[in-house]
Amino acid sequence: MTNLQIFLDIATEAALAAGGVLQSYLGKLEDAVIEKGRPGDLVTAADKASEAVILEILHRHFPQHSILAEESGKIGNQENEYLWAIDPLDGTTNYAHQYPSFAVSIGLLIHGVPEVGVIYDPSREELFRAATNLGATRNRRPIKVSDVSELNKSLLVTGFAYDRRETPDNNYAEFSHLTHLTQGVRRSGSAAMDLAYVACGRVDGYWERGLSPWDITAGIILLQEAGGKVSAYDGTPVKIESGRLLATNGYIHDNLSRELIQVPPLSTWK
Repeated sequence: MTNLQIFLDIATEAALAAGGVLQSYLGKLEDAVIEKGRPGDLVTAADKASEAVILEILHRHFPQHSILAEESGKIGNQENEYLWAIDPLDGTTNYAHQYPSFAVSIGLLIHGVPEVGVIYDPSREELFRAATNLGATRNRRPIKVSDVSELNKSLLVTGFAYDRRETPDNNYAEFSHLTHLTQGVRRSGSAAMDLAYVACGRVDGYWERGLSPWDITAGIILLQEAGGKVSAYDGTPVKIESGRLLATNGYIHDNLSRELIQVPPLSTWK
């Protein structure tokens, strides 16, 4: 097997194990839910237990690799050739309310480029996997993006950052603008699942700001291997550290990019 296949298989092992942990905690958190400093930015005992399982498996198989995890932060040299970006529970607010839209997301950056990604939705038992030149699958079957080519026939998905209450740099205006131009805009509450859904053709495009590398690393390679396109809002190459991402089936990418960058500020709306 190639190294990428080995990495993919170990990431799959970790994601499935973490998904089992999440299912075991679901509905049993009681008071074990706290805010991490910003309203709505939650962490639970399940987040920590899920991450611990992932870290154990990755450390056991790849002790020389570095990690960037949502709860544990930076582990090892972040300039390492191999850097795992881990979200043990993407969609914690949903999870805390037992709303079935959350996932485990495990991605591997090699020299800063997403090369391996696994996203597991334990509620629906859907396992999304991809690695460079190995294709993208859902439950081991190939997936591809939709063929919708017009914005007015598209269905989009987005999210809202935790600091949306304090900063004018939010996407409320874009949400309203694009709702008028498309067949609808959804908000799932999980960036990883949003990217997976674009990859398998359930929605046609996704954009968001305020994202972290662990939110999107796995989803980027999944979407690319499914035939989609990822960029910054203006169509230039995406910078993971920027926290901004435009991801589509490719067919609507340029039009969606143009609309995003010309949306007037919300303060000017009447």
